[in-house]
Amino acid sequence: MFIYSASDVLLIILLYVKDIIFTGSSPAFLHHVIHLLVTHFSMKDLGDLHHFLGVQVLQTPDLLFLSQHKYIHDLLTRFNLNKHKPICIALSSRTMLSLIVGDLLLDATEYRSMVGALQYLTMTRPDITYVVNFISRFMHAPRITNLFAVQHIFRYLLGATDHGLVLKQAANLNVVLVYSDAD
Repeated sequence: MFIYSASDVLLIILLYVKDIIFTGSSPAFLHHVIHLLVTHFSMKDLGDLHHFLGVQVLQTPDLLFLSQHKYIHDLLTRFNLNKHKPICIALSSRTMLSLIVGDLLLDATEYRSMVGALQYLTMTRPDITYVVNFISRFMHAPRITNLFAVQHIFRYLLGATDHGLVLKQAANLNVVLVYSDAD
């Protein structure tokens, strides 16, 4: 992330491999910088942001909605959990998992892959942040019960694929309000 700040102008450039997002406080300055870069580099302006690194972006004049709807569907398909019955809670607060009780998974690769994918989802899904942190504690030696807990979280996501993060500019132009219904 590159940030340029002058007296009345703010420019933010987010770069990942070959994808770039430009945003700023001055549309004129923003277009000037893009024009300068286009004259020196082979690049194309794709217009307003709709998708970046697995995050869908829906823009309205007064808010941004960030979701990972497609990413969740792809994960559910990849882990063969898209045909299961959805549930309404990510993980019960009474769920007891242990580092020593239960049979170890013979191959922990899929468990680690599933938990890693869930960690990436927490960017737009703060509602699962706590439970993902909880199951991440078992990455080094996951047990079958831990795998069941991870599958439970995916079943929750199956019924809540359209949830995301709403970003809204506050009346004070220097503040961004974010709302999430998460404990």
